[in-house]
Amino acid sequence: MSLLRNLVAATCIALTAGCANGLNSAQESELAGLRANNLAVQEKSPGLAAALGLLPGGGSFYGRSYGLGVVNLLFWPISILWDPISGYNAAESINYQASKARVASLKRRDMEELDTQLASDQISMKQYSLERSKISHKYAYDL
Repeated sequence: MSLLRNLVAATCIALTAGCANGLNSAQESELAGLRANNLAVQEKSPGLAAALGLLPGGGSFYGRSYGLGVVNLLFWPISILWDPISGYNAAESINYQASKARVASLKRRDMEELDTQLASDQISMKQYSLERSKISHKYAYDL
């Protein structure tokens, strides 16, 4: 009876926790562009996440998928088949989101600085348009 209860609990956790899906092809392309332009943030190491996936729930816990980590802990050692991949995907997803947030912040900062220069008449409208275009091109990571 205890085994059945644990299995039902694990199934409920798995259904409510979700899995760390890998990046889709557009996101992979964006992340590659960010890396090429040295704008990528590596908050989590995909290699470490995959290695921790060999431990009971380690890859999922490292990738902030706590519900899936509990399920993988319960199903260890069978979870060794999927947890390294899940951990790797979670780390890449976290890095992608952190990189996009950083680029948005840098672009916003540069645009605000440019707006301030225009408002204080340090630059003309023509210079403003040219600099705005340069900033947009600088942070274009979806090449």
